[in-house]
Amino acid sequence: MSDKATLEINGQKHEFPLITGTENEVAIDIKTLRGVTGGVTTIDPGYKNTGSCESAITFLDGEKGILRYRGYAIEDLAEKADFLEVAYLLIFGELPNKEQLDKFHTDIKKHSVVDDDVKKILDAFPKSAHPMGVLSSLTSALTAFNPSSVNVDSEEDMYNAIVRILGKFPVLVAWAMRKKLGLPLDYGDSSLGYVENVLKMMFKQPNEDYKINPIVVDALDKLLILHADHEQNCSTSTVRIVGSSHAGLFASLSAGISALWGPLHGGANQAVLEMLEAIKEDGGDTKKFMGKAKDKEDPFRLMGFGHRVYKNFDPRAKIIKKSADEVLEDLGVEDPILGIAKGLEQEALNDDYFVKRKLYPNVDFYSGIIYKAMGIPVEMFTVMFALGRLPGWIAQWREMRLKKEPIGRPRQVYVGENLRDFKTIDNR
Repeated sequence: MSDKATLEINGQKHEFPLITGTENEVAIDIKTLRGVTGGVTTIDPGYKNTGSCESAITFLDGEKGILRYRGYAIEDLAEKADFLEVAYLLIFGELPNKEQLDKFHTDIKKHSVVDDDVKKILDAFPKSAHPMGVLSSLTSALTAFNPSSVNVDSEEDMYNAIVRILGKFPVLVAWAMRKKLGLPLDYGDSSLGYVENVLKMMFKQPNEDYKINPIVVDALDKLLILHADHEQNCSTSTVRIVGSSHAGLFASLSAGISALWGPLHGGANQAVLEMLEAIKEDGGDTKKFMGKAKDKEDPFRLMGFGHRVYKNFDPRAKIIKKSADEVLEDLGVEDPILGIAKGLEQEALNDDYFVKRKLYPNVDFYSGIIYKAMGIPVEMFTVMFALGRLPGWIAQWREMRLKKEPIGRPRQVYVGENLRDFKTIDNR
């Protein structure tokens, strides 16, 4: 294959270099396009065919159902590593040894106390506030309590900023939920593991001891790993483009949280449960709704099936399906919503219409089921997604700043009015 691409415009040919990634992905480098063509740009709504950067963090092949972090298969990481190991891998590029991991966890715990004045900001929100709005606001507010900017050329400064947010973010997640439920705020227990502490901060009742359930811990650990990064998606691209203006880490993360909030992105698992609720209210007939999903004239959408990127089975769904079965069996939850979910799953896996189109249950479908069984409010589902995605956002922000990438500034094709004469108000 040639190492160049030729573009012909108005009879003139222009050559542009090809870039080949380590997994043989090929991209046309059009950095000089406007200059050599006298102002011609490309247009690509949604950036579906546009690479915004070269990244060494995550490899995703939607056609083959492959997801790897720093070269490691997601299947191996979910089975053999814990969330903090994966966070370290994503951010720093290699799996930690025991000494590095212990130090990482210790340093995170040192920064797990949030300034008490942050509670005053939380108090100002009504109980009706969506936890994602609360989380985004509190994350941004952390900047006020840590005003010094991160010196990205200092490894120590960068490391301290990373462990600081990894320590404080789970506290903000737990507080967002406890505010919603009217429970007293909790700082957890520094003697616990990272995921165990998250669960304790979220669920500990003021009048009883919190008991750790290893099956629930394992399921949440896997869910966080599966959500930790997913290449240049909407929220990750937001973190990078905000950070490209040299906005701080906390401000960039806050912007990413807001992007994740949308129902087409992180809000998808919440949309799954809302769909299941609607099916229950209608009588719970799964066959009826599968028929509606196949009817092109029907506006009903089956949430949690298929994926924008994966054209095969979502590899994350394969992993978390087993955890979903284990959690439901262990907790023995009797909930008609979960019964409807299992019915839809079986219908889709055995229906030729869905099988031929590879519309399999995705990670959002199973994560919603698990969170529901755990007793996590539906409005918190996207917050849990944000907790898992935090290491990926940090890794992408760090990579972008260390590579000194230019400020993001997309172009457009103007389709508005041409030059017009100004009319005074009397003549309009």
